[in-house]
Amino acid sequence: MAPPTPRLVVPIDLKKRPWEQKLPLHNRWHPQIPAVAEIKAGEIFRVEMVDWTGGAIGDNDTALDVKSVDLSTVHYLSGPIKVVDADGIPAKPGDILVVEICNLGPLPGDEWGFTAIFDRENGGGFLTDHFPCASKAIWYFEGIFAYSPQIPGVRFPGLTHPGIIGTAPSMELLRIWNERERELEENGLQSYKLCEVLHSRPLANLPSTKGCLLGKIQDGAPEWETIAGEAARTIPGRENGGNCDIKNLSRGSKIYLPVFVEGANLSTGDMHFSQGDGEVAFCGAIEMSGFLELKCDIMRGGMKDYLTPMGPTPLHVNPIFEIGPVEPRFSEWLVFEGISVDESGRQHYLDASVAYKRAVLNAIDYLSKFGYSKEQVYLLLSCCPCEGRISGIVDSPNALATIAIPTAIFDQDIRPKASKLPIWPKIVRKPDVFKCSYDGNLPITRNPSATT
Repeated sequence: MAPPTPRLVVPIDLKKRPWEQKLPLHNRWHPQIPAVAEIKAGEIFRVEMVDWTGGAIGDNDTALDVKSVDLSTVHYLSGPIKVVDADGIPAKPGDILVVEICNLGPLPGDEWGFTAIFDRENGGGFLTDHFPCASKAIWYFEGIFAYSPQIPGVRFPGLTHPGIIGTAPSMELLRIWNERERELEENGLQSYKLCEVLHSRPLANLPSTKGCLLGKIQDGAPEWETIAGEAARTIPGRENGGNCDIKNLSRGSKIYLPVFVEGANLSTGDMHFSQGDGEVAFCGAIEMSGFLELKCDIMRGGMKDYLTPMGPTPLHVNPIFEIGPVEPRFSEWLVFEGISVDESGRQHYLDASVAYKRAVLNAIDYLSKFGYSKEQVYLLLSCCPCEGRISGIVDSPNALATIAIPTAIFDQDIRPKASKLPIWPKIVRKPDVFKCSYDGNLPITRNPSATT
């Protein structure tokens, strides 16, 4: 007989705020955040989730909501979910939790998303020294395709995926996270140039009670203050998986997550309709509410068998991901190259971040010749199905990075031609992204040779 309809274990009411949900959401990692649901290995279950801001950024004609967004509250995650085997025995530390993505998509009635650039003094991003102003584009979905009135002439299929999926850390692993990130924050390079190259702050996002949401542990409970002061922010990916933003984790993918606490306590959120490699605008995928239909299995003792620690303890492991069979197919790409020489002409030694920054800047300047603003292209490269590569990391002194853009997503031919740039009216793009002013006083990088 046919299998049952996937059981809804975490429902979402989009008319309610994250803290008002029937099963409360959380925005921190901590082993003492209680599970809100339990599933058995082998069953297919459904998890619904809000967009990562919990509805703070809307389908409207302004970027003011992006400029003022409170980043202490993110990301809102659904879970934790306790996983047990067929006999009711929970996953144990040292096991691997195998999570298969069976199906996913936007929540019915909420088929839209957004891509944004944070204000430089409130989040910033990979190119925040070039793009300091808060900006936003709205995307609407037509089945598997997305289009934006703010970036006309572009339409592409989405490779939909969760940006965050991970297990709860143990107290020992949480201590490791907090100590190493605090050491970086206290002793790292104290300037607005991360690694002397990428203008992005802060160096780390340390535990903070501001904006903290701990699921079933309500503010005012005796243990809330202690847990909120220890709980890790969800912004970076870590040993538990978490915010990995791997666009290919779509239908049919399998994720092999280490288990650090009894029951694994699986959480997920930050749904993306589509994303480019690197998510370079930081708020750079097509962010949306959504659902996942998942199946879990427990691989007893799997961490020791398959996850080799890359560090001083057995906890210093990383997940393994198995890419699914479903993804958009493109046959023609335009590829932009970058080397580890920055905009001032300074040579850096095998720095892949500098090389990728230069590749993205090259692509932005090139595509702006076809009637787009540079903000439009920056947002597009952050959310369209482009592919980033570290193409060379051994040939001193230059690392070599590339970003490949599928040409079929445009309604015009963007390839170089001997006849020079086309001049027909089709390329004149009247709309632009919604944009705020930048009111800060941090220095802005100008490429003296770029197209204005």
